[in-house]
Amino acid sequence: MGKVKAKKVSGLTPKKKCCRSKKRCLKCPVVIMRMKKLENAGVTGKDLEKGLKKARAA
Repeated sequence: MGKVKAKKVSGLTPKKKCCRSKKRCLKCPVVIMRMKKLENAGVTGKDLEKGLKKARAA
């Protein structure tokens, strides 16, 4: 899949089930849900990148 920008993650289609691995994949429904919440809150730029790291680490 390569590098995906943080602002594009919320537009991806999620997988059916969460993988729950140590570092969640980008298509994990949990990651996509958390990124949508951040975008709706008005977060942009570097803060969005940090939010992506935090969402994948959870």
